[in-house]
Amino acid sequence: MIEKVNPAHPDKIADRIAGAIVDLAYKKNKNPKIAVEVLIGHGTCHVIIETSESFTKHEIANIVVRIAGKIKVDVAIVAQDKHLARNQNKNIRCGDNGIFKGMPLTNEQKALSDIARDIYNKYGTDGKYILDGNRLIICQSNAPEVELRETYFDAIINPLGPWTGGINVDTGATNRKLGSDMADGVTGGGLHGKDLSKADVSVNIYAFLKAQNENKPVELCCAIGDETIDGRPYSDIVRIARDFITAAGGFEKFAEWGLY
Repeated sequence: MIEKVNPAHPDKIADRIAGAIVDLAYKKNKNPKIAVEVLIGHGTCHVIIETSESFTKHEIANIVVRIAGKIKVDVAIVAQDKHLARNQNKNIRCGDNGIFKGMPLTNEQKALSDIARDIYNKYGTDGKYILDGNRLIICQSNAPEVELRETYFDAIINPLGPWTGGINVDTGATNRKLGSDMADGVTGGGLHGKDLSKADVSVNIYAFLKAQNENKPVELCCAIGDETIDGRPYSDIVRIARDFITAAGGFEKFAEWGLY
């Protein structure tokens, strides 16, 4: 049983905005320190940024409007805590405490990911999808049921009828759809709105990739300041995660679908 939401879902819009702000931080600095939280809906987007980099509120507003459309933007930008900043002064070290679980993707999870992408590529609007064995549930906004039924004839489609979706119907928040992004690998840390020094990003990606390569569960834990995780320098784990994000097209693109 698995659920996927598409990039036009309000929670994913929040993740994408956070990712785009992290992308901007990496344009300013090769190794920035940043954490972003976004809450969006009903005409307003609130953005809180803790960072080592300098941003203008105009830069942030431009990102929000590009992704979410014309909307009121409320931005708070504060310096990263000095104790957290000091953790990275000398070497690349783990940026947080955490436990992490990588799980091999199931055929069901891969299948729903393909279905979600196919539907989104056609309609490009807010949607949510569930696959439980042979039971497929499609909630896709702004899509005629008769069209969806041509391809997914046995699916449960829009049980309450047609709907419009988006941030004028629902709110979105950063890292609220981790089940959609991480499948069975969900633990406590969120993937989005953080730089690569944060274990929530790098160690989650590393554990996911290792689980796919070895086809078995991977469980890891770390303490803030660790220089070695899973017998590897933390710098190696950051490099692996950086390559994964780069291949995805950056943090904003990564936020569209998560790990798979």
